[in-house]
Amino acid sequence: MPQKVYVIGVGMTKFTKPNPDRDYPEMGKEAVDAALADAGVQYDTIQQAVCGYVYGESTCGQRVLYQVGMTGIPIFNVNNNGATGGTALFLAKQLVEAGSDVVLALGFEKMAPGPLTLSAYEDRAHPGDKHGAKLAELAGLTTAPVAAQCFGNAGLEYMKKYGATKDHVAKIAAKNHRHGAKNPRAQIAKPYTVEEVMKSKEIFGPLTKLSCCSNSDGAGAVVLMSEKAVTQKGLQKKAVEIIGMEMATDTPEVFTGDSVMSLAGYDMTTLAAKRLYKKTGISPKDVNVVELHDCFATNEMISYEGLQFCEVGKAGKFIDDGDNTYGGRVVVNPSGGLIGKGNALGATGLAQCAELVWQLRGEAGDRQVPNARIALQHNLGLGGAVVVTLYRKGFQNVSSKL
Repeated sequence: MPQKVYVIGVGMTKFTKPNPDRDYPEMGKEAVDAALADAGVQYDTIQQAVCGYVYGESTCGQRVLYQVGMTGIPIFNVNNNGATGGTALFLAKQLVEAGSDVVLALGFEKMAPGPLTLSAYEDRAHPGDKHGAKLAELAGLTTAPVAAQCFGNAGLEYMKKYGATKDHVAKIAAKNHRHGAKNPRAQIAKPYTVEEVMKSKEIFGPLTKLSCCSNSDGAGAVVLMSEKAVTQKGLQKKAVEIIGMEMATDTPEVFTGDSVMSLAGYDMTTLAAKRLYKKTGISPKDVNVVELHDCFATNEMISYEGLQFCEVGKAGKFIDDGDNTYGGRVVVNPSGGLIGKGNALGATGLAQCAELVWQLRGEAGDRQVPNARIALQHNLGLGGAVVVTLYRKGFQNVSSKL
């Protein structure tokens, strides 16, 4: 059996608006230093490292980590759009399961203001060209940002099928801004009411400016250890177990079907979640706290269902009943999520991990979810990839059971 994997150290920078005065090597080093300090280990204990970023040249991971130490270890660089950070974590976990004892996962991003740029190249096929063509076929294209059109149309599809409204979308965004206002590392950190969300600039469909995430600069890092390493170093009190991870990509129905929800990643999310619950024996009812990929509030709405936190078509009721926040069924995005905290693409998945580790350790301050024991992370990238992760509080011996 593969060895158990634990998160021992986490670190992240404050997410900020794109800043020309701060470069990715500085942000990446800050996150790594924080994660190493949290774990109580030195860089020379790291045996392998996986680095994630979207906008950058080759070997940016080496450029960051060489500042911390040049120990000759393998350093891998990955890019999976919005799921980049989760992908780095997924690969780092596999390295520990395969025999490494201490592995670092790092994500960072230096972004540009305004809508996401589609590509740095104009002389070759864009990897999302088939997704774009399918979106145009199903819903047409306007001058609005393409990502907003994709997730906005996914929301409209859900609303038409099940009767959800713009008010539900705005309630999600207001919740995440409210949560983010308590997070000192969040980019926006300002509460907005449902009315303020709805009155902000219209972007596309049910989406307004305040129900869309912002581009961010930032970095996050995580130190993973095997059960043996945790025991040898006496770090059981800091340990948070990764119960399981599942990664999924698009299925043929994305291009053969007639659903923008599928195009926006709903099918991937559903597939990964079903696999994860089955393999781990954990039920969605066991989950106390969630970091969900709310790049747009409509994606959070449709993902409630994909992650099985509500029945099919019941997201509106789930929102109205307050089951997505403190005092409800499960607390979703206590960090503020991508809408409140910001979205530094390569760092987002690692920032989600950091928040959940703080929650399970009881270190989240004003954001603390009472009695948090099981956490779920959902990290999605168009084009496409999704990583869904389950965490459990504390150190578990091999023979331990939930």
